[in-house]
Amino acid sequence: MKFIHAADIHLDSPLSGLSAYRDAPVELLRTATRDAFSNLVSEAIEESVDFVVIAGDLYDGNWKDYNTGVFFSREMGRLNAAGIPVYLIYGNHDAESDTTKKLSLPANVHAFSANKPQTFRIPELKVALHGQSFKHAATTTNLVNGYPAPDTGWLNIGVLHTALEGYAAHASYAPCSLAELATKGYQY
Repeated sequence: MKFIHAADIHLDSPLSGLSAYRDAPVELLRTATRDAFSNLVSEAIEESVDFVVIAGDLYDGNWKDYNTGVFFSREMGRLNAAGIPVYLIYGNHDAESDTTKKLSLPANVHAFSANKPQTFRIPELKVALHGQSFKHAATTTNLVNGYPAPDTGWLNIGVLHTALEGYAAHASYAPCSLAELATKGYQY
């Protein structure tokens, strides 16, 4: 079994700090997130992975225009045509928004609920993916506490976007510790 796990893609991030650098290759860097994501999708197809996990911050906040969503949907369509499912949570930068809710995605994309932890199962692989999306960007509660017990005899994958054990210089979103994650008994 093979899968790809990605996070913090920040599609179409405005990269506003570029203006501080006079000779920065602005146009090249502005397309970097899309190029990298297309490469990730191509690699998934070439390697015939069994599934893809996107663990939060796919987007960098609200979209400047709907082209960001159209691009993502098109890339998910490529995975759909290859028979590759995608399991997606929304993190602090792309917490459930009206724009995201209106985006029509192919049937292969499975987004974790923001209301409570959810489990997606892939019976032919005996894989159970447990996760929860952020409802709000400022999610400061420990989401791990609500994650379910592992499915016995299955490979259990916990999907979470977190500021693990905190970092003083970074906002503390969905804080938890390595010990709390380990007590869940998930293999990944």
